[in-house]
Amino acid sequence: MLAENLARIRQRIHQACQRCGRDPHAVTLVCVTKTIPSEIIRQALALGVTDIGENRVQEARAKQAELTASPKSIRWHMVGHLQRNKAKDAVELFEVVHSVDSVVLAEALEQQLEKREQGAGSREQAKRFVEVFLQVNVSGEMTKFGCRPDDVEVLAHRVTELPHLRLSGLMTMPPLSDNPEDARPHFRRLRELRDALQQYVHSALPIPHSPLLLSMGMSNDCEVAIEEGADLVRIGTAIFKSE
Repeated sequence: MLAENLARIRQRIHQACQRCGRDPHAVTLVCVTKTIPSEIIRQALALGVTDIGENRVQEARAKQAELTASPKSIRWHMVGHLQRNKAKDAVELFEVVHSVDSVVLAEALEQQLEKREQGAGSREQAKRFVEVFLQVNVSGEMTKFGCRPDDVEVLAHRVTELPHLRLSGLMTMPPLSDNPEDARPHFRRLRELRDALQQYVHSALPIPHSPLLLSMGMSNDCEVAIEEGADLVRIGTAIFKSE
């Protein structure tokens, strides 16, 4: 069932890219494994999965310990809300954090990364970086985490000043809906914010920078997200459901 589900979601991504003239290889599939046993994750890795998303640091730590013999090419993504007091765990466990929504959290991550570098032995030559996406509450829902759209520029500016963080792009979660099209205006708004931020980064900040990416779209609306420019889609249910 897992192989069939993975094939199906990859086909959905491929077809969505075809419809909007995009290269399917440009869209990263992040498999969200919240509550999924390590043995199932191991099977997914054997089927070519390279990017794993987790919502909780404790669960990620336990699974990483159980998957020590798995390929070293796994990239671990923190896709859930991250509290400041979990920053130390986050920088130990994840290469990518999708949920940076405040200057306070960004600075906490930087502080922990700096401590790791200072405490590194001589065998650890390279400085450790973490890629971060800024979570934006595009819909304005009170129940959603994320910074306000008006605060994106200030938050991005601060992240670029922190030497151990790499600003990768923006992330959002639209309101829950059974109709994928309901998410389109929210995805489109995030793309517009990204485009404006990209221009700001290139014009106002004296740093070289890669194109900013969009992390958006889940099991029920990933096609719409891709049509609106998603570079990473976070899929759990459609891959790991049993029926």
